[in-house]
Amino acid sequence: MKIIQDLQNLDGKKVLLRLDLNVPLKDRIIKDETRINKILPILNFLLDKKAKVIIISHVGRPNGKVNPELSMKPICKNLETKLNKKINFLTEDIRKIKDNDLFKNLDQNILILENIRFYPEEEDNNIDFAKHLASFGDVYINDAFSCSHRDHASVVNITKFLPSYAGLQLNSEIKALQKVTTDIKKPITCIIGGSKISSKIGIIENLIPKFDNIIFVGAMANNILNFKKISIGKSMYEKNCDAIIAKIFELSNRKLCSITYPEDVVIGKELGGKPIIKDLVDVSETDMILDIGPKTIKKIDSLINSSKTILWNGPAGYFENPDFANGSYEIAKSIVRKFKSNSIYSVAGGGDTIAVINKINAINDFNFVSTAGGAFLEYLEGKALPGISALK
Repeated sequence: MKIIQDLQNLDGKKVLLRLDLNVPLKDRIIKDETRINKILPILNFLLDKKAKVIIISHVGRPNGKVNPELSMKPICKNLETKLNKKINFLTEDIRKIKDNDLFKNLDQNILILENIRFYPEEEDNNIDFAKHLASFGDVYINDAFSCSHRDHASVVNITKFLPSYAGLQLNSEIKALQKVTTDIKKPITCIIGGSKISSKIGIIENLIPKFDNIIFVGAMANNILNFKKISIGKSMYEKNCDAIIAKIFELSNRKLCSITYPEDVVIGKELGGKPIIKDLVDVSETDMILDIGPKTIKKIDSLINSSKTILWNGPAGYFENPDFANGSYEIAKSIVRKFKSNSIYSVAGGGDTIAVINKINAINDFNFVSTAGGAFLEYLEGKALPGISALK
């Protein structure tokens, strides 16, 4: 895979830059700028090289139709402020734009196309649409790892018509994930949460042979407790997954990977209820498990401290309520302490995990925080990503 640093001369070259600027919007106001902040290095790199940058991205799922609520305009304005630079926002129908319609003002060096998913041809990976997009530029750069599991025109087929390279962020993401999948420094521990164990069984099966420890937290752990015939009261869990869990334990025993799940918990009678610490044997039918308890936190801290590499995906409880966020915060703080002592390589991913990390302003205290969702999980599962394959 060729990377952007391989390009020798970008002066005056038109660069088609695929980014993931799919930020949460409410009433056209950006609610989280994490993804925007992550793409600033590639933009500054290209502008320093005097390239002409054409940004391609999407917001939301407009399903091939124009939706003003999902316009790229607020993101364009945000980027203008961050870069302190005028950005030309093109609202014209991309299918009607010609190469000479771009950069009419010679002083312009950056523009943004309107939401690429306003066009059904994008998600259809339409070859003619991809060829038309490619006609705008001299070089294509994919810096949207989080879109690279999508077989879309601006991710896959466009590479057939232009010299194509991986961007700074995409290359960093792959290198970080390689450190938790192939180029591993042991001992290595995975902390995994989420509600459905069936949705992550592929990842778990792929990681168990490589990892020393898998720690289950959150609603994911409730499935394990229920399988072990331990009362979980009225807590969230996934039904009909005993066969999956039995398979996890059988594989972990064969591959000498230790499985850890809560020893004690924090319960509430409802999501907004009062937090009460309980040993597992004391959980009643009316209790909801909403966080991990202090014994479990101590056990996880010990495993983190004995690890050289850590992967975290999924909070430890119902962190949206501060009364049940302590477990998630303590996991984050434990990893941060190891990071600051330069004694661990840490990778975190998933929207809720990032939200936890942002709550304690620790986004820069991990070696890598992935904003990718599906692409992050599919890579961990060992699947080939179409966008990465296209660059190769």
